Amino acid sequence: MKRIFPVIVVLISLSLLGLIVLQVSWFQNLLELTKTQLNSKINDAGFSVATDLGKATHSTQLLRLNRRGILPLHSEFQFPFLKAPTVEDKFTPNEVNDKIRKAFNRLNLNKLKFEYAVTNTNDDYEMMSNGYEREFWDTINNRRGYYAILPENIDIDNNVVFEKLIIIVPNIQKQVWQSLRWIITGAIAFMLIIIAAFYVTVKTLLNQKKLSQIKSDFINNMTHEFKTPIATISLAVDALRNEKVQNDKEKSAYFTKIIKEENSRMNKHVETILQAAFMEKQELNLNLTIIHVNEMVPQIMNNYELQLKDKGATFQLLLNAKNDKINGDEVHFSNLLSNLIDNAIKYSTENLLIKISTHSTRNYLVIRVEDNGIGMSKESTKRIFEKFYRAHTGNLHNVKGFGLGMSYVKTVIDAHKGRISVESVLGKGTAFTLEVPVVQD
Repeated sequence: MKRIFPVIVVLISLSLLGLIVLQVSWFQNLLELTKTQLNSKINDAGFSVATDLGKATHSTQLLRLNRRGILPLHSEFQFPFLKAPTVEDKFTPNEVNDKIRKAFNRLNLNKLKFEYAVTNTNDDYEMMSNGYEREFWDTINNRRGYYAILPENIDIDNNVVFEKLIIIVPNIQKQVWQSLRWIITGAIAFMLIIIAAFYVTVKTLLNQKKLSQIKSDFINNMTHEFKTPIATISLAVDALRNEKVQNDKEKSAYFTKIIKEENSRMNKHVETILQAAFMEKQELNLNLTIIHVNEMVPQIMNNYELQLKDKGATFQLLLNAKNDKINGDEVHFSNLLSNLIDNAIKYSTENLLIKISTHSTRNYLVIRVEDNGIGMSKESTKRIFEKFYRAHTGNLHNVKGFGLGMSYVKTVIDAHKGRISVESVLGKGTAFTLEVPVVQD
């Protein structure tokens, strides 16, 4: 796993990077292609409108006289006194605007914005849209097209000047992006989904790796926890088989007591493991009754009297809660407090002091369990309630357990609809604060 995991991460990272590069390249190509297609459609619409205007404007043919008989005319001629009609004579600005819009709509350019103008043969403006002058001077962002308004069926002479239709598309690049926004949004969304899947995959692999290590530690701890009582029971049984021991009632009773104690110890370990299994299945059933916590705490501390004497430890009880009644399970809540006290004793050095205090607010009973033990690191403080997790104890090698006690505490407090928090300073001690809803008087 240690070798495979980095390879998996590198391969997925390279694949993701390659996919991002391909997406960016595809975006660029799509942008250029869309821009080319858009320019082509704008030109088609412009030529279409210019042709339509030319047909409508120059539908009356110019009067021509051919050389006949005695007329001394060298070629065809036009009457100069006849003025050619213009677009302005035939159409209003709104009509020209409508023609351009309809031409754009036919080419699926419904949302394309534009400004336009029509110039005469002297390049003077005949008509223009409201925003034309504003957009005319921006040659960087805007797209400008010129389309000659030609009469139908005419031979174009280099010296002949015609009216022109000018169409400006403001901020062409922005409009190209807008036309692609759904495609780009979808592509980005799918890319984010892939990145999220990659993150979840890596995180899951890390969690599995961590869980595998925790379970390995748990199995090792469990092996050691059971190995000692089994070995002790085996030695006690061998001793009881000895005739001298069998004839000595005092020694027989001693070894029998050892077997009973070690058996009880193994049963306790089994109960702890089964309790963890029940909690994982969320089968923690509470037998709720009214509990007076100020009365429960001294009773629990009495159970640890011998351990505290062996450690040379002292404790203080500051049970100041005016309302100490909670609706809870007496067994589980008692075990919860016992676990906190047991932890304080386990993870301690000399001159241990355990302080338990209570006070009540309007809605909660606040219980605080403090000690001046070895404390915990920030990492351990964050992970203390994880199942199977055990804080590093430095030079303390006599601390035993499965790493299930604090997980059990968190499960019980959650089942009582309460909260728990922990404060700890390495080398100075730890404080657990519990908040449990009180029974209102």
